[in-house]
Amino acid sequence: MNVMGTPSVIVIGAGIGGIATAAHLAQQGLQVTVVEKNARPGGRCDRFVREGHHFDAGPTLFVMPLVYEAEFAALGASMPDLLDLQRVDPTYHLVFDDNSRLALTSDMKHMQEQLEGIEPGSFQGLLRYLDEGYRHYHLAMERLVNRDFRTATNFFSLGNIPLLFQLKPLAKHYDNMSHYFNHPRLKAAFTFQDVYMGLSPFEAPATFSMMPYTEMAHGVWYPKGGLYRVVEVLVKIAQAAGVTFAFGTAVAEIMVKGSAVTGVMLEDGRCLQATAIVANADLPYVYQNLLPSDGAAQQMKRKRYSCSVVSFFWGVDKPYPELPPHTLFLADDYRGNFDSIIKELTLPQNPSLYIHAPARLDASMAPPGEETLIAIVPVGHLDDAGEQDWPQIRHRARQAVFKRLASVGIHDLQEHLKFEVNYTPLSWRKRYNLAKGATHGLGHTLTQLGYLRPGNRHKHYRNLYFVGASTHPGTGVPTALVSARLTAVRLLEEMDGCG
Repeated sequence: MNVMGTPSVIVIGAGIGGIATAAHLAQQGLQVTVVEKNARPGGRCDRFVREGHHFDAGPTLFVMPLVYEAEFAALGASMPDLLDLQRVDPTYHLVFDDNSRLALTSDMKHMQEQLEGIEPGSFQGLLRYLDEGYRHYHLAMERLVNRDFRTATNFFSLGNIPLLFQLKPLAKHYDNMSHYFNHPRLKAAFTFQDVYMGLSPFEAPATFSMMPYTEMAHGVWYPKGGLYRVVEVLVKIAQAAGVTFAFGTAVAEIMVKGSAVTGVMLEDGRCLQATAIVANADLPYVYQNLLPSDGAAQQMKRKRYSCSVVSFFWGVDKPYPELPPHTLFLADDYRGNFDSIIKELTLPQNPSLYIHAPARLDASMAPPGEETLIAIVPVGHLDDAGEQDWPQIRHRARQAVFKRLASVGIHDLQEHLKFEVNYTPLSWRKRYNLAKGATHGLGHTLTQLGYLRPGNRHKHYRNLYFVGASTHPGTGVPTALVSARLTAVRLLEEMDGCG
């Protein structure tokens, strides 16, 4: 693995964070090999094609474009040159239980007309809420997301005390909405984005008002070819820098000696040596399955995990042009939905759910005259007792989707399904080694943010680094790119310090 004395790095996992970290390191002259258990890169940002239907199996929304642009630039690449992006506006079409609608758009005149029809005076509330989101976004990006908190004093410093008031981390997001709206549907319309972090808005810090702000101010976008285009572009950047990828190559163990890691043992018995290792596999999986058992693995089990989802991928033999790209059905029993998911680890009786119709944005995602549909239904993660009846939960989730679509006039979908592929939390665990099948990794509760979130280097094994959803700064494709840069910078600095 080591050629002519060049420091070698093994990256475990070809997720977004792993690919980007590998590219950063290779661009600085390190010899980097990415080993990935699956047959293709991407991790949970996956894709598959069946009978001409193209499916993004993970994220379907390109949000926080300024972060993408900055992180691509840090890799010496131009995002606009590499991705063919189109803005999606309205970003979402929200449908409530009585079939009333709300289209979230950057057209403020249209927003005013819609909001005032729901709650007189609420448009001014939206403007004030977006102003708060602006402050939260810029402060959080500068002071929390883009910083590597290597010590407690970096985080719990006098300079950060004002953030307790400026970012409202101690206020619950949903409770904070009473400053801006009275109508529960409007409170829901501007807090549902918390589910991107696998969080309930009844638990999430009010800091996350930054997400609705960035969607409305900076836009929700769609790369031609789907979100998987981001993976393909990053792989090309990494390969151009000299990164080697080994797919279908599963790691059985990280080899350690004293306070250092020395390499990995693969499931086929081969051993690969390395100067340093970056683990992009799900962090709890690394502690519990790849490292020697110790107290840290047990601590990881006690942490809070994000929710999961049941996803349906449907090839349909007729188009449904009335379906916009992103439709979100929001249940009026908003709190009950999240209680069922977060506290009871199950599926709500009347679940909120999301439908993605990518062919509205890119006709190549479905064969001519046909439709590609993705339905995502949030559910609880796997319980420790294994008592959840996933076939029954999956059936209920499927029926909930058909019922919701029938409410907007689509009654014949079942008759036109060519095929179905579905993922439950069991699938997420098996395919991507996600502990508890939690699609967003560790939860983003107040006690699992910033320095309190697992850091980007192991506390005992000084040449073992981490990148990805369960590490700082958190889940999501844009933050995975930030995590990759922070991890690469630290590894390079510490490797130079040892040199």
